[in-house]
Amino acid sequence: MTGKLLVLDDIRKNFGAIEALKGISFSIGKGEVVALLGDNGAGKSTLVKIISGGLPPTSGRMLFEGRDYQAKTPAEAKAVGIETVYQDLSLCTNVDVVANFFMGREITRRIAGIPFLEERAMEAIASKALANAGTRIPSLRTKVEHLSGGQRQAIELNRFVHWGGRLVLLDEPFAALGVEQTRRGLDMIRHVASQGIGVVIITHIMQQAFQVADRIVVIRHGVVAGDVERSKTSPDAVIEMITGQALAGAGPAGI
Repeated sequence: MTGKLLVLDDIRKNFGAIEALKGISFSIGKGEVVALLGDNGAGKSTLVKIISGGLPPTSGRMLFEGRDYQAKTPAEAKAVGIETVYQDLSLCTNVDVVANFFMGREITRRIAGIPFLEERAMEAIASKALANAGTRIPSLRTKVEHLSGGQRQAIELNRFVHWGGRLVLLDEPFAALGVEQTRRGLDMIRHVASQGIGVVIITHIMQQAFQVADRIVVIRHGVVAGDVERSKTSPDAVIEMITGQALAGAGPAGI
């Protein structure tokens, strides 16, 4: 990690008289994996939408790579290198892997003024990018609808990295995956972070947070209830942060 990538300073969000976020402050470092935990209704989704340009904050300040940041739309967030990968992904299932990898960025050449896709060049680039990340897909000409959930997720994450992504927000990324696909997904997150990219993983599964995160941030009732290094806490301690109640017989953090 070489410095702070995103800084959130007193982020608040009101929906009429309802305070969804009551002053959220924490930072995400370059190459850092932060697990964002909290019960349903804690404010996680609202915060993610604010970071990714889906909602404006009521007040507060964000800095991205040292500069004031507030995206008015998800497209503006993507333009600076921030993207959210949702559980249902954003791939077009009726076209192949290459078409998805280059969606909106197709390589073309003109013959007699007519644009033609450079299919071989695009396939070679997509193949190299996926191979570098350890992703194996037998044929890049396979339609996405025929791929597994893990393979689809790999395409989306690798596409994000290849096109210059700096911060990725993963919203319940493994909820629909099996054990082996989840393991590969966690390995991929470590690979992404090793390239200096910040990763925020929103999950309800405590085991996943402890397997992959450098830090754990807990939100409860719109405030940060805990911000701790993963190696210095325990699942029981995090559950106490999430619920606000001490567990009977729980030992100190880390035990």
